[in-house]
Amino acid sequence: MQNPTRLFVACIISLIAVAIGFVVRAFLITEWSVRFNLSETQVGSILGAGLYPQALSILLFSLVIDRLGYGRVMLFAWCGHVASAAITMTATSYTGLYVGAWVFALANGAVEAVINPVTATMFPRSKTHHLNMLHAGWPGGLVLGGLLAIAIGTAGGESAWRWKAGLYLLPTAIYGLMMLGQKWPVQERVAAGVSYPEMLREFGWAGCLIVSIFAAFAMDEIARLFGAHLEWPMIALIALTPTAVFAWRARSFGRPMFLFLLLIMILLATTELGTDSWIAALMTPVLKSVGPDAGNYVLIYTSAIMFALRFCAGPIVKRISPLGLLLTCSAIAAFGLFWLSRAGAVPAMVFLAATCYGIGKTFFWPTMLGVVSEQFPKGGALTLSAIAAVGMISVGVLGNPLLGALQDHSLHQRMQAENPALRAKVAGPAQTKFGWSYEPLDKAKLAALTAAEKDEVEASQTANNHRTLARVATLPMIMFLCYAALIAYFRSRGGYREVKL
Repeated sequence: MQNPTRLFVACIISLIAVAIGFVVRAFLITEWSVRFNLSETQVGSILGAGLYPQALSILLFSLVIDRLGYGRVMLFAWCGHVASAAITMTATSYTGLYVGAWVFALANGAVEAVINPVTATMFPRSKTHHLNMLHAGWPGGLVLGGLLAIAIGTAGGESAWRWKAGLYLLPTAIYGLMMLGQKWPVQERVAAGVSYPEMLREFGWAGCLIVSIFAAFAMDEIARLFGAHLEWPMIALIALTPTAVFAWRARSFGRPMFLFLLLIMILLATTELGTDSWIAALMTPVLKSVGPDAGNYVLIYTSAIMFALRFCAGPIVKRISPLGLLLTCSAIAAFGLFWLSRAGAVPAMVFLAATCYGIGKTFFWPTMLGVVSEQFPKGGALTLSAIAAVGMISVGVLGNPLLGALQDHSLHQRMQAENPALRAKVAGPAQTKFGWSYEPLDKAKLAALTAAEKDEVEASQTANNHRTLARVATLPMIMFLCYAALIAYFRSRGGYREVKL
C-alpha cells in the first residue's frame, strides 16, 4: 500500500530523529569535554564524526538505492540509530563517544539518501517547497530535542547525560512503525527512462574527485583515532583511485554548474551545520549571567525560527526564484554572524543578532537541494544525494575540526600574549592540526585554578569565541558573491527555469 502523505510525514519524523541526535550531542559536548577531559580538537573530531560518515553513507546508497530499494535502506538506518544509541549511552571514553557518533552518522546518511529523492519524486511540481517542508523536520527536531534535554536536566544524577543521548530513539520507533508495509515510489529518473550511465555523467569524474578528496581526509580522521596518520601520498592515492575508476565508467567531466554548486555547498554547510555544532559552546561563556543552558537557548531559538519559516518557502521562491532566496539569505546570515560576534554579553543584543542569523540560515540547505533537483533531474538520486553528502563530509572533516583547531590555536596565542604564566598553568599536551601547533586547555588543570584565574581564562575564551564567529561570517559573504554570479548567468540565458524530463 502506498500512502504519500503517510510516507512524507514518516520522512519528516526520520529527519527529526537525526536532528534530536545532533542537538543533544551539541548540548552534551561541553559536559563530555569536562567529564572525559577532551581538548577542543577532540571535541571537533567527535562533532565531525557525527557528520562525515553521513556523507559517505549518502553517496554509497545513492549509487545503488534504485536497485536496492528505499525500504531496505531505511531498515539499515533504523538499525543504525538503535545501535548508535546503545554505543553512546554506554561510552566511557573519547573512543566510545567517537564510535557512537560515527555509527549514528552512517544511519543518518541512509535517511538522507532516501527522503530527498522520495520527496522530489512524490511532489514533482513543487520540489523546492516540499523539500523545505521536509527539512522543517530538522529545526523542529533541534527545538524538540533541545527542550527535552533541558527538561531532563540533572534528573538521574551521573546517568542524566546517557538518558539524553538516547532521546532520538523515540522518533526512531515512530518512523519505523509508520514506514512498515508502505510501497515506495519509483524515482523520477527511473520513471522517465534516463539510464544509469546518463546519471553518472551528470555527476562526472570531477564531482567524484571532490567527494573522494574529502573521503580521503575522513579516512585520515579514522586513522588518527587509533594513533596513526595518513601521509599525503596515501591520501592522494585514496582520492585518485575511485576518481580514475569513475572517469573510466562515466567518461564525463560532469556538469560545470553542478560542480560549482558542490563547492558552494562546502561553505554553506560550515555556515549552518558547523556553526550550529559549536554555537551552544561558543555562547555559553558569553551568556553566563543568564544561566548554564544559555548557549543552548540560542540554538533552540534560531531553530524555532527555521521551523516556522521553512513552511513559507513556496510563495517566496515563486517571487524571487530559489537563487534569489539563497542570495538574500547569504547576506542576512553574514550580517547576523558578524552581529553575534559584536553583541557582547548583553542577552537582548545576542538574541537579536541570533534572530538575524536564524532567518539567514533558514532556507540554505533545502533550497540548494531544490536547485539541484530542478536543474539536474537526470542525475536522479546521485546528484541530489551528492550535494548533501559534500555538505556533510566537508563540515565533518574540515569545517568542525577546523573550527575546533582554530579556537585552540587562537586561545593559545591570546593567552600567551595576555598572561603567559597563566597559560602555562592550564596548558595540555601539544597538538598539531591544519598546520597549527598549540597547547589546548587542560580541563582538569582549569578546575584547579583560583576563582580570579578562572575568570581571566573565561574572559579570554569569550573574546576568542567572538573572534571565531566573526571569521565564520566571511563564508556567507563568499556565498553571496557566488549566488550573484549564478543569477547573472541565468539572466544572460533568459532567467531561471526548471529543467523538465
